[in-house]
Parts: sequence; structure tokens; C-alpha cells
Amino acid sequence: MKKKMAAIMVAEVLGAALFTGCGNADGPTAVLKNPGTGTAAASAETAEETMPDEDESADNTEEGKQAILVVSFGTSYNESRDLTIGAIENAIADAFPEYEVRRAFTSQIIIDKLAQRDGLVIDNVEEALDRAAADGITTLVVQPTHLMKGYEYTDLADALEDYKAQFESVVLAEPLLTSDADFDVVADAITTRTADYDDGKTAICFMGHGTEADANSVYPKLQEALTANGYDNYFIGTVEAEPSFEDVLTAVGANKDYTTVVLEPLMVVSGDHATNDMAGDEDDSWKSGFAAEGYKVECILEGLGQNAGIQKLYVSHTQDAIDSIEQ
Repeated sequence: MKKKMAAIMVAEVLGAALFTGCGNADGPTAVLKNPGTGTAAASAETAEETMPDEDESADNTEEGKQAILVVSFGTSYNESRDLTIGAIENAIADAFPEYEVRRAFTSQIIIDKLAQRDGLVIDNVEEALDRAAADGITTLVVQPTHLMKGYEYTDLADALEDYKAQFESVVLAEPLLTSDADFDVVADAITTRTADYDDGKTAICFMGHGTEADANSVYPKLQEALTANGYDNYFIGTVEAEPSFEDVLTAVGANKDYTTVVLEPLMVVSGDHATNDMAGDEDDSWKSGFAAEGYKVECILEGLGQNAGIQKLYVSHTQDAIDSIEQ
């Protein structure tokens, strides 16, 4: 059964979604549309293809000292990073051309790996904030690509408190799943993208990461939103918290009509967890667990960041943050 492909802004360059069996070959990283000091580095060839011309870049610099810092956990999967984090960054850059868009990762392990393996330099949060202050940025909007207000979001908020005096205005935007309306938007985005699998015989399961923080409640809440909207064949689980894989397996097994299971990550990036914990061949992967129960299993290695509806929701949160400054 062929996956229905929604339009994404980088699809023409980097191709269609990644399915199980396709390699995650290292490729050049994306260059932001309004690049400035502190944005992700790229090869000279990539820069020549995607960097704006000198006049455009100069105009953007002269227009002012306002920037949007997009903060992500990060990934060492280069192609997935371009299709997900890069797509969100580009959507924000398109929506707010008067702002310079910059990148920061929270995972120092990933930052160090990319520097050593690829020669790719990406700032951590403190480095990005120091750089923004040194560059004379006066208005800074920080948009996290986190799903929830978990520990990483709290750490980011704490870090910003130490830098508020260095900017005229600095505001932290909301993560993906914040308001009640966000859950309906995300439910609509993921069901629209997987609509071709909705045949009455297929269970569509999304695997999130999970957290010990109270914010883990976003997973059962998203399940409730799906069920309330009539999507009884959609199931939400996590790798490291609840609902667990066993919970999802039990829920799917309660409907004897299901013969096929589709697995997709409920994560911005399709990285290590999606490749191994979800779609891996080891006995403890979700794929192997469902296959052992007799289901036909199809894995879609596609992060939420590739979904145009998800990109729009991040843009909406960025707009809300900008509006809060202007009030």
C-alpha cells in the first residue's frame, strides 16, 4: 500500500519520505534561508546552492537586530535533519522574512559527534545566546521544536532567564503540544498524512519518546483527541514511559479485525529511536513485537517535522510569541 505524501517544502530537493529498508546516508546539511553567524555550517557546494545572494543577505542584516533562534534536541541523521528540523526552520524563515533564523541544539553529544564526523559546527543554547548578544541582536524569539514542556523545555527557560538583561526583548515560544487546540491540530495533521492506511484492517501506531516529567501526559491526551475525533484505529505509545509498547499491543489486540500495523515515530526527527527501537530487527523493537503476534508490519521512517501541518503549528507558536512582544 502506497503512503500518501503531503507536500513539504524540502521534498523537491531531498526526495520522498524514508521507509524501512532505505539508508540514512549522510548528506549535506540545510542552510537556513536567512543565514547569519551561528547558523548551521554546510559544505561550500551546498552553500552556493542555497545561500541568498549578497544583496539579500546584506539587506536582512541591515534591517535590524531581531532573530528567531530555533532550538532542537538535534540528530546525527543528516538526511532526516534536513527533512525535519531544516523544514521547520525554513517554514519559520518563510513566515518571518524580517527575522534572521538561527539554529541551536540541546544535545552536546550530537553537537560533538557532528563536529568530529562531519566538520559541522552547531551552537548549543548558551553559545547561541552568547553569539546573538555579541552580534547586537536586540529582539530574540526562541522557538523550541520540543513536543512538550518537559525537562528540556524547563532547562531552556532557565537558560533564557540568565540572558534577559542582554536583550531588549527575549521571549520563549510554546512547544508543539501546549493548548487544547494544539492536540486537535496535531491529531488532524497525522491522520491526514496517513489517511490511505485507514482501511478498517490497519492499526496505525505512533511511537513517542516518553519522559518522567509530568508533561508525559501529552501522550494519553493526544490519544484522547484522536479517539474523540473518531480515529479509533490510531494508537499512541512511548519508548521510555507510558503508554508502553505493551499497552499499545494490548489496545491493538482488542480489535480482532486488525491484520496490519503501521508504525511511525511521534518525534520531530526520525532518528535513532525510530530506526532501532521502532523499526529495528532486534527482538525488542516494536516491529518485531507486532510481527511476533502475527501482524503484517509496515514502518514509516518519517519525523513529524516533515509534516506540513506540524510546521504550520510551530509557525503559529512563533507568531504568538512575536505578538506578545508587540503588545
